[in-house]
Amino acid sequence: MGFKEGDLILEVGRANGCDENLRQQICAITGSEFLDGQSQEVVDGVIIWWRDGDGDLVDELMDALTYLSETGPIWVLTPKVGRDGHVEPSDIQDAAPTAGLSQTSSFSIAADWSATRLVARKAGKR
Repeated sequence: MGFKEGDLILEVGRANGCDENLRQQICAITGSEFLDGQSQEVVDGVIIWWRDGDGDLVDELMDALTYLSETGPIWVLTPKVGRDGHVEPSDIQDAAPTAGLSQTSSFSIAADWSATRLVARKAGKR
């Protein structure tokens, strides 16, 4: 996921069913616990646990951008096909540009979760 020691990571949408092993691995890499939505710090990355029915993804992405450093990624973690709360990839593809983001990659990150990496679009890039 590209995280390194010292990175501050904001975590949004944590609930029962989130992959605790993945969470522990990320914290071991960064050397710090996740920040929650109450934090006002600038962060190096955002992890959003997103399920069908969680609301408006564009709003959530816009909120995440408020705290994100200029070069940090937003990772949208969604349940895989066939799991409760599965989100169609097109939902993320549609929401990202509206929030000023570009999708760079998607892959399976855990037994029940897929990950989609979003980054801010570069101003002036054609």
